Amino acid sequence: MVDQLQNKIFKIISNIVDDNNIESYVIGGFVRDILLKRDSKDIDVVVVGSGISIAKQVAKKVGNLKVSVFKTFGTAMFKYNDVEVEFVGARKESYNRNSRKPTVENGTLKDDQERRDFTINALAISLNNKTYGKLIDPFGGINDLENKIIKTPLDSDITFSDDPLRMLRAIRFATQLDFTIEEKTFNSIVRNKDRINIISKERIVDELNKIVMSTNPSYGFRLLDKSGLLKIIFPELYELKGVEIIDGLAHKENFDHTVKVLDNLCRTTDDLWLRWAAIFHDIAKTRTKKFITGQGWTFHAHEFVGAKMVPKVFNRMKLPMNEKMKFVQKMVLLHLRPINLAQEKVTDSAVRRLLFDAGNDIDKLMLLAEADITSNNRAKVSKFMNNFALVRRKLKEVEEKDNIRNWKSPISGELIISTFKISPSKTVGIIKDSIKDAILDGEIENNYESAYNFMLKKGSELGLSDTKGYCEKF
Repeated sequence: MVDQLQNKIFKIISNIVDDNNIESYVIGGFVRDILLKRDSKDIDVVVVGSGISIAKQVAKKVGNLKVSVFKTFGTAMFKYNDVEVEFVGARKESYNRNSRKPTVENGTLKDDQERRDFTINALAISLNNKTYGKLIDPFGGINDLENKIIKTPLDSDITFSDDPLRMLRAIRFATQLDFTIEEKTFNSIVRNKDRINIISKERIVDELNKIVMSTNPSYGFRLLDKSGLLKIIFPELYELKGVEIIDGLAHKENFDHTVKVLDNLCRTTDDLWLRWAAIFHDIAKTRTKKFITGQGWTFHAHEFVGAKMVPKVFNRMKLPMNEKMKFVQKMVLLHLRPINLAQEKVTDSAVRRLLFDAGNDIDKLMLLAEADITSNNRAKVSKFMNNFALVRRKLKEVEEKDNIRNWKSPISGELIISTFKISPSKTVGIIKDSIKDAILDGEIENNYESAYNFMLKKGSELGLSDTKGYCEKF
């Protein structure tokens, strides 16, 4: 393993720990990732002694780097070039059933490896000069890497009961690495699933985000469902499961469709919040589902109901209640618009309205709409994609001509009030909306003069009179 330790930081650590006459090892994810030939920006070093003391000595040696110390956890870290290097004293842990925070005491390398979550994360490489590069693999982690297996070093029930977040980590690693969770380990997740309730929503979301950002996130969501965790942590998504049949007519399996849309989208974007929009886009279908004799299944207004659900679910799951939530809400509300447009004659008016409502998010909305086509009928998919290409061309043409994206009315409410000598009222809103509709429908051009003249005409229809009598530009 000597060839794998190319970063000169390792030799510096080696010399310092030898001078201190203590053992030190690089351990965990860095070892796993170099064996898998994956990039790793985090180096975890375990010291059989004081990790904080060694961290300070190493940081001083490499250039008086600033060290962040976390005394409660006995850890210290610094940034070296573009890599985070963290030091921790070897320890063993014991847990209280009502908390995932362990009682910690000093331990050996063996103790430290036993507390690791999975065999592939318990691999260690010696940094001491005499044994430099030697791999310590007490639980067959190398074999599990080769066979693409996720399993715990010790009894899975104890591992998951002690720290239930590890159940989500098992699914996250399986998703990221395209590994299989060992049967006994997975069955233990099923048995211990209710323990996830002691984990903070923020930590759960951290793991979900990593699943969402993987290459094939549907694999992770299907594992969450199969394990029983999905129903607990994301019941609205779980509710989409299942197919109901009436009069021989069945609707689409909406959970399956949702995770397929997510996978489709992952091929075109790494935008985390657009991926979340894919997860939420049909979230209200269970709540709007209705069977109408002679028509079949409908999910009328599911985009409106779904948009209303987004803030509530984000708040409960501790997803961010800011512009990211508003973006997801907007995508859910608008997700059917490009699809409906692609099924009809693509008019300039419809395109203007789509540009007006989507603004700078129009390109992301189009990516979501294209990902939403999950039919197995190739001819149907081809037709939709060709129509989407037409919609995209129209969007470009109309935007270049009419400048509607992030549109702002040429006529302000203040101008309407001063022109007609009226007070702020519903009438002002009526006139403003009429101007907007006239521009979006192509009745008038998107400029001040056309809008001003239209305002005068609309005011006259409403019984108002122009007190200025001329077109004054403000």
